[in-house]
Amino acid sequence: MYTFVEFFQNNLTIYLSSVFLIGLVVGSFLNVVIIRLPIILEAGWKKECCELLEIKKNKINSDKVFNLIFPSSHCPLCKYKIKISQNIPIFSYLLLKGKCKNCRKDISPRYPIIELTSAVLACFTAFIFGVSLQAFFAICLTWSLIVLSVIDFDTRYLPDNITLPLLWFGILISTFNIFTDINSSIFGAIFGYGILWTINFFFRIITGKVGMGHGDFKLLAVFGAWFGWQNLAPVLILSSAIGIFVALILIFNKSYDKNKGIPFGPYLAFSGWLSMIVGGYVISAYLNFII
Repeated sequence: MYTFVEFFQNNLTIYLSSVFLIGLVVGSFLNVVIIRLPIILEAGWKKECCELLEIKKNKINSDKVFNLIFPSSHCPLCKYKIKISQNIPIFSYLLLKGKCKNCRKDISPRYPIIELTSAVLACFTAFIFGVSLQAFFAICLTWSLIVLSVIDFDTRYLPDNITLPLLWFGILISTFNIFTDINSSIFGAIFGYGILWTINFFFRIITGKVGMGHGDFKLLAVFGAWFGWQNLAPVLILSSAIGIFVALILIFNKSYDKNKGIPFGPYLAFSGWLSMIVGGYVISAYLNFII
């Protein structure tokens, strides 16, 4: 029986084109998650604080429904409700010339950039892994890393709502040897979290300051769970090198804010994604070098 898998295997162009189009649609949703998830989290934290301190919240604000679905997409400035025809990834932005149809204010170019990034990276990942379960899971991880990177860049958050499910899911799929075996996955998760926790622990003792957030620990644990402990060293080395390089540039340009620090999540996410793509070659060369 001729299956979809065989069809896509025999028609690579159709396969990659389909992934690209799906990536555009998903990229539009990623924009929603990037904007709304931090707001939802902060609202939840404020609610918990009010309950703990027995402070009555404003009922008008607390009664408003706000999640990833409601309210529907609208202009953040004039609140104009965006129609479906005006919300087609990239194309609507180009047709509207980057402006709101109602108030004519500029729409941030970040929206189409994230949509295009989502599509291009998904397509490239699909090309690397072919028509396989690996491709499906790798693409899902890629989209998650885009969200985590932008949110961390904007807010310095790496939400548990994303990192923890990824961590447990990485261990789950390792029971089927999708990217690595279950033993390597479990030790990868343990060492991934433990390495950064230990570094931060001693950094705090020496300097009296917090070097990085726990979200970074969990994100490295994610890569350990998905790809095994063998991937941790290359990911950590590359992300640290990128972080140091960026920090030096900011210091040189006198734009480094020591109070805000530098979000490590985007560099960690990029290094982990790159390791997923070329991990087999990197790990082989790394193990041959140390052995």
